[in-house]
Amino acid sequence: RVASIGDNRLGGWHSYRASKTAQNMLTKNLSLELGRTNPKAIVVGLHPGTVDTNLSKPFQAGVSPERLFTPTQSAGYLWDVLLNLTPEQSGQVIAWDGQAIVP
Repeated sequence: RVASIGDNRLGGWHSYRASKTAQNMLTKNLSLELGRTNPKAIVVGLHPGTVDTNLSKPFQAGVSPERLFTPTQSAGYLWDVLLNLTPEQSGQVIAWDGQAIVP
């Protein structure tokens, strides 16, 4: 949740956090614009959780084993999220567990 201003307790990762925040704004803008002509359209950002990849290796020590996902697990969780989205969720960022992430 590095793009969440409210969830930022550590600082750092300046460029990464800024780019993710910009991506969230793009998601919101596209949702609003597409929703004008197609009210059933859904545009969301997805947060896959902590996935066991080379990118996350340096941070995995602080992640409980049940919250460290294989790529296949994460994809399955995100697929379930996608199947259950509603137009009311358009413009939000949704985590792997279906919960909205507050910016």
